Amino acid sequence: MKAKIILMLGVFFCSLSSSFVKLMNAPSCVSATYRLGWTVLLLTPMVFGSGKRRKELFSLKKQDLGFCMLSGIFLALHFFTWFESLSHTSVSSSTVLVNTEVVFAAFGYVLLFGKKLKKTELSAIAVAFAGSVIIATADNGGGSGALWGDVLALAAAAFSACYTLIGTRERSRISTMVYTYVLYWGSFLALLALDFKTGTRLFGYEPVNWVMSFLLAVFCTLLGHSVFSWCLKYLTPTYVSTVKLAGPVFASVIAVFLFGEIPGLMQLLGAVVVLSGVYLYAKSS
Repeated sequence: MKAKIILMLGVFFCSLSSSFVKLMNAPSCVSATYRLGWTVLLLTPMVFGSGKRRKELFSLKKQDLGFCMLSGIFLALHFFTWFESLSHTSVSSSTVLVNTEVVFAAFGYVLLFGKKLKKTELSAIAVAFAGSVIIATADNGGGSGALWGDVLALAAAAFSACYTLIGTRERSRISTMVYTYVLYWGSFLALLALDFKTGTRLFGYEPVNWVMSFLLAVFCTLLGHSVFSWCLKYLTPTYVSTVKLAGPVFASVIAVFLFGEIPGLMQLLGAVVVLSGVYLYAKSS
């Protein structure tokens, strides 16, 4: 029960990210790079300030190190595609679609780990996904580029599922702090490589980008994604991904106050359906 409550808090903090990103005006890849840069900077003294964590970090096997870095690359791709989607479609559509991660995670959990899902769990996933579809359908989107934004959000969902599934493997043998530290380094380096590859300048943007990226690092990465990684030791990746579907509900409420994006009747209905699916899954697990 404790892990489930902490997971919901992590979902809430992570739901703030769409609003923070919407307030930034730097290129998507740069915004994501800033976010991971702050995260690594904040985590470094926590890891190296503990002899136990330092020892664990430097004793990691090459295979585990490789998987952690691979997970970081998938997280980088998730951030890049999702940040970019917010430039083309609305907060509610993007956030809902990126949380269809549960579909990818459920099938990945079955295929890669040989696990079986109960009928009640499959039903709960279907209900939560149906609610997401209702919200996305009801949303006005962002004009002619909305479809591209929706496609990017779905790609971000697939990348997030890959990062979650790898985390399930690694969290069984590595502590949360060390796992996330290596993961975030991998993500940061991957984003830097993408910046240089595309010739995108890293500096010269408005101060708001540094402020928002710092808030993203603290609330959405350390109190959001790191919580998800911690929960993977106690909860299944499918459960974690399903509960994350509550994120669009929180994000839509926040968007009302910040951007005046008033949800319609169908969006509210979709929110109720999503939360019902999350509740059903929680009861069946």
